[in-house]
Amino acid sequence: MNFSTPSFPTNPTPPTTAFSAPAILSGSGLVKTYGSSTALAGVDIAVRAGESVAIMGASGSGKTTLLHTLAGITSPDSGRVEFQSAAGAVDVTAMNERDRSRLRREAFGFVFQQGLLIPELTAIENTALPLMLAGYPRREAEGRAQHWLAALGLAGMEARRIGELSGGQAQRVAIARAQVTGATVVFADEPTGALDSATSDDVMSALLGSTVGQGHALIVVTHDETVAARCSRIIRLRDGRTDATAGVAAGSTGTGVSA
Repeated sequence: MNFSTPSFPTNPTPPTTAFSAPAILSGSGLVKTYGSSTALAGVDIAVRAGESVAIMGASGSGKTTLLHTLAGITSPDSGRVEFQSAAGAVDVTAMNERDRSRLRREAFGFVFQQGLLIPELTAIENTALPLMLAGYPRREAEGRAQHWLAALGLAGMEARRIGELSGGQAQRVAIARAQVTGATVVFADEPTGALDSATSDDVMSALLGSTVGQGHALIVVTHDETVAARCSRIIRLRDGRTDATAGVAAGSTGTGVSA
């Protein structure tokens, strides 16, 4: 795991090299059906280190199914998901559930609309939990968690329980938890859906800064055009198929390209 001290801009400009870099995560020919309904109908997607990708579409278009399939939570009926790990290319779809769980725990991070934090635990305990589940001593795990919380503007709030934090602060805890293990790909499913516009903007700044700003990849499912516009690229799903369009992150002078 990469345990370098987090330091990142709050409104990063995606490096132009990201758009020519090899894919860190890719899906090819992804098909997923639920009974007579087709969620994914042969989706191809490539995500590079240092870029952020927004996935948009109407309800039922397959957005969350695509995110879950790329993350190894859901197995496609056909197609392949490949992740470029430090040790080389990994066929995620060929892994057994135990290995996929380990991959999600160590290489991927997740941020959800409601955070899915444990209310009985403090901010630092929630953030340190993935490290402790991986076998790290509590003191070491909480030290790393404290660095991440401070980097995300939550210094002094480590001992607060989730109910004692604002919605935006709680989402920052979720962001810290998603990346405390050194995740190189972060998946965010409607991370600002329950927030007001000002708080949403702050949370997206923190999310982009701590992922793209670190040279990592961010994949966001959102209904919010404002959120999507801050990402490097937008991929729109319709009836399980993609329509990729270029986007430019806020404040960026770089240009996105479709996969």
